[in-house]
Formats: sequence, C-alpha cells, structure tokens
Amino acid sequence: MTIGEAWRAGAAKLREAGVGEEDANAELLLLHALGIGKAELLRDLREPMPAAKLEAWERSLARKAAGEPVQYIMGRQAFYGRWFEVTPDVLIPRPETELLVEAVLAACGGGALTALDVGTGSGAIAVTLAAERPAWRVYASDLSADAIAVARGNARANDADERVTFVRGDLLAPFVGGAGGGQFGEAGLAVDILVSNPPYIPSADLPGLQREVRDHEPRLALDGGPDGLAPYRRMAAQLRGLPRLPRLVAWEVGAGQAEDAAALLREAAEWERIWFVRDYAGIDRHVLAIRSE
Repeated sequence: MTIGEAWRAGAAKLREAGVGEEDANAELLLLHALGIGKAELLRDLREPMPAAKLEAWERSLARKAAGEPVQYIMGRQAFYGRWFEVTPDVLIPRPETELLVEAVLAACGGGALTALDVGTGSGAIAVTLAAERPAWRVYASDLSADAIAVARGNARANDADERVTFVRGDLLAPFVGGAGGGQFGEAGLAVDILVSNPPYIPSADLPGLQREVRDHEPRLALDGGPDGLAPYRRMAAQLRGLPRLPRLVAWEVGAGQAEDAAALLREAAEWERIWFVRDYAGIDRHVLAIRSE
C-alpha cells in the first residue's frame, strides 16, 4: 500500500463511519502518524506506507471513526500562530477566538497592563496575550485543576510561563476584594483587561451538539446554564468587587447572545463604548466594552 492509497482508504473508512470532512481529517491524521508536513505528503504519495507507522495510523483512524476530535488524537491545536497542547480536560481552541484576541490587542495597544483571562482552559488566550504583549502581566483562572495543568504546560512551551499566573477558582471569585475576598485578599486584584470565553451553550441544547463536541469536550466548558448566559450574569455582578473597573471587558458569546450580554454590561457599569465583533460566519461572536481612564 502506498501512502496515497492509505490516505484514500482512511478517508473511505471515515466516510463510512459518518465522519464529515473525511479527506481533510484523514490527511491531518496521516500527517500526524508519519510526522511529516503537507509538502512531504504530496511528494511521497507513491512511496510505500511505512510498516512501522501502520499501527499508529490505524489506531488514530479508529478513534476518529468513533467520533473523537482530531485535535485530541493529535494532542495539539494551532492558535494565533502557536501550538497548544489539548486534552479532553480542555475545550479545543477555535479560530473565532483568535478574533477575540485580535480585538483585545487592537483596543489596548502596548504599555504595562494587567490582563485577566477567566475560564482559561488550554491557556490559549492568556498565553497568546502574554506572548504578543511582553509588557503585560497576565492572570488566568479556571475551575478545573486538570485544565490549569494543561495551560501551565502551554505557557512553558510558548516561553510565557514567567508572565502568566494561573489561579484555580470560579469566574472572578479569586480576584474580588472585600471581607472574605478571594486568593488575593481583601484588596483583590486590579485588572485593566478582563477577557473571557466562558461556557455559553444552553443546557437543553447540549444533547443536540455534534458528537465530537457533545461526547468528548468537557461539559464544564460548554454548559452555560438554562439560557447560556449564567456565567455572564455572574461576571457582570462580580465586576464591582474588583478594586477598580477594568478598562476593557471582552467576552466571547454564543449565537444570538450578544445583545443580552451587552445589556448585562450596561447594567453593571458605565462604558464609553460597547461594540460587537463578528466571526467568520457573520455572527456577533464577541462583545467588548471600553471606558476611558
């Protein structure tokens, strides 16, 4: 069997299993199994499939045929030009979240700022902000200890571990001040930028998700409560518990949630401007609120 024949046979197996984009998925898994790039794959299509690679190739195909996301099989996902380890303990970073990072970077520029990434998961947002803005100090939180372990590894792999502090906790709870305040004591943590991609899928919609998401990605990172807005309500209510209101709040939201999320921010504080950023499908995917110094 040549490498090209293995590719076609793998795509056929995935198609029979009801896997979408079977050619692209087979290609990614073949590249991973062979440890080569796309150019080498195209060059070597007529070469024999290495016998030593067959077991790993067939095992990865079986996992994908069973519905496992290809990113978990490969153990990594690209985000904003960097590689991030992903495991079933973290949500797989999506391309639309790169637009959220891009909007935050554009709105805040440089300077020595403090950014907080709530619900960090793989650490993709926090690590990217730290890597793109070396003068920033970045904090990142997650309720899952396993997710924080993955995020710490990604910070080390991308040479950002000295500028990202990871904290385990529920939304803004570790950072608010006052009596019985979070891990930063009664003073809390003063942040300039609050960014979050929290769970936003309504609970009743979870059974209808694609099986790759429903059966494999962590429910903790998906379930946003009855209407998907529970995390946003809680964060909006917690804003006043911070030592000062952030200059910028940037949230990723679900389809049809942008107006409601913006209303929560308006109720919580006065903002100079609130605007939306659309994703590649034309959906208002990100809500940003900014205020003057």
